[in-house]
Amino acid sequence: QVQLVESGGGLVQPGGSLRLSCAASGFTFSLYAMNWYRRTPAKERELVATISSAGGITNYQNSVKGRFTISRDNAENVVYLQMNSLKPEDTAVYYCNVKLPIDGLRWGQGTQVTVSS
Repeated sequence: QVQLVESGGGLVQPGGSLRLSCAASGFTFSLYAMNWYRRTPAKERELVATISSAGGITNYQNSVKGRFTISRDNAENVVYLQMNSLKPEDTAVYYCNVKLPIDGLRWGQGTQVTVSS
């Protein structure tokens, strides 16, 4: 079955960095675009970054442009989110996501990122 497992979250000081990972299984990873979303208590899930199936096209939410980098390893079935210059407003639960033709939208369990001094 389709599984997405995020890891790499934690507590970091403002200005710090974290790298999130999302390990995928149960589908042909290299065929599908992948996304990172985040959710806070005050907001619905918001799209943070997307990457095309081959990795050549990426898009970012304006608030993270220049600070976050999405990448993928199609040999290892992993998508990453490198987060630099973190701000308190980046505090959220981060989820990876894929839209599949039969299974539809699939989500991981999320990983908590807390940016605080």
